Amino acid sequence: MYWQLKMWISFIHYICLQEFDLKNMLNTLGKGEKLKSKKAIEKLFHEGQRLRAFPLQMNFLKMDHSGKLPYKVGFSVPKRLVKLAVNRNRIKRLMREAYRTNKDAFSTTSADKYVVMFIYGTEEILTYEKLEGAMKKLASKFNNKQSES
Repeated sequence: MYWQLKMWISFIHYICLQEFDLKNMLNTLGKGEKLKSKKAIEKLFHEGQRLRAFPLQMNFLKMDHSGKLPYKVGFSVPKRLVKLAVNRNRIKRLMREAYRTNKDAFSTTSADKYVVMFIYGTEEILTYEKLEGAMKKLASKFNNKQSES
């Protein structure tokens, strides 16, 4: 009992002394945002639209899904381009982080829901900064395309 009280006191003390950036705390990529449905992925590739910003390609489709958030996203790195699984996993981590930190740039003004797949498109392993730049370009292209329709 005493150690629980001590833990709560130290936690409250920590919270009071820290300056939290609430925007970064809310920039998560949770389970509800991940694209996992095989049917949705199949429909996305058959009927979806495509945008490109080197080295990324963004496939998207306006589609009602069960999630509470407006986007369900997936990330893919083709095995034929990046042979080693270690490198493919690293690139996917970087892509997820670039999306997570910039997902507020993918604005939705309406109640539309989308399924989205980001695909890596080069053999070389690029830095996070280049991937983030490409993600921002895709966000602006996507927003322009959204405002047109």
